[in-house]
Amino acid sequence: MGQPELEIIVVDEGEPFKVWTHGYPFRTVRWHFHPELEIHLITATSGRVFVGDYIGAFAPGNLVMTGPNLPHNWLSDVAPNVTIPQRCIVLQFGAGFIETCGLLFPGLDLPRLVDESQRGLEFSATASDAIGPLMRRMLAGDRLSRPAAFMQIIEELLRDKERRMLASVGYRVQPSVYMTQPLNHVLDHIARNLAFDLRETELAALSGYTPSAFSRAFHRQTGMTFTSYVNSLRINRACHLLTTSERLITDICFDVGFNNISNFNKRFQALTHMTPSHYRSRHRENDQHRLQPQDAERSHQLRAAGA
Repeated sequence: MGQPELEIIVVDEGEPFKVWTHGYPFRTVRWHFHPELEIHLITATSGRVFVGDYIGAFAPGNLVMTGPNLPHNWLSDVAPNVTIPQRCIVLQFGAGFIETCGLLFPGLDLPRLVDESQRGLEFSATASDAIGPLMRRMLAGDRLSRPAAFMQIIEELLRDKERRMLASVGYRVQPSVYMTQPLNHVLDHIARNLAFDLRETELAALSGYTPSAFSRAFHRQTGMTFTSYVNSLRINRACHLLTTSERLITDICFDVGFNNISNFNKRFQALTHMTPSHYRSRHRENDQHRLQPQDAERSHQLRAAGA
């Protein structure tokens, strides 16, 4: 296999992890790596799994944890032109977060789990059966409920005595080598410089490609055009700022790298199907409708009294 491709993971500030799902085919279904740890649950299809230098089979219920920068991929045996709406649930989190958890709860032996994950860990069917509902709960939950479900997942992973490491004993990740691939360097540059002017011709020169070759290679690796990819990262960051700060929308527009509010509004609406102000107000409505414990008890008392 060739050099793995870098995947940029955008985790919302204020949340230590990202839980999401995707179908098949999908742009991240490729030989790739990222600095974050990942727990990957297959919910549909079977096929071949690649983790480091390991190659094996997978089926629904396959549960694997990969460590930082460990290359991995799942290739489903699906007929051409067939689309699977949900192939897996993915939970990703930074090494710093899990290290902090280990310091707060030294009895959990988290360092051992993280160390084993550097070769990739496959868990038993029993663990998968217990963790599947928890990952679905995280997927459907909010910021209040997800941390508890996350800690339950970690508990189940630690309890699984049948877990096994996948890559060989001598296998070592080489992120500095992976980053020598021109487009990996470009994707990292984009993620670090979203607030600045990013020109495709300049990044093509940075990568060593001609502009036309860069455009083709970029689309092949990310599944998007250069402009769509940059805009999606910028809008994702804008969504976070809209829901976690009181900054003016015009300030957020420039903070995430757009140079005029009209273009920002247009791109935002194209990706979220609502305006930035509507997006912010919807999230505020959701927060306001979340009952406090005393409100919930009062509501229960009124119903019991027939009010």
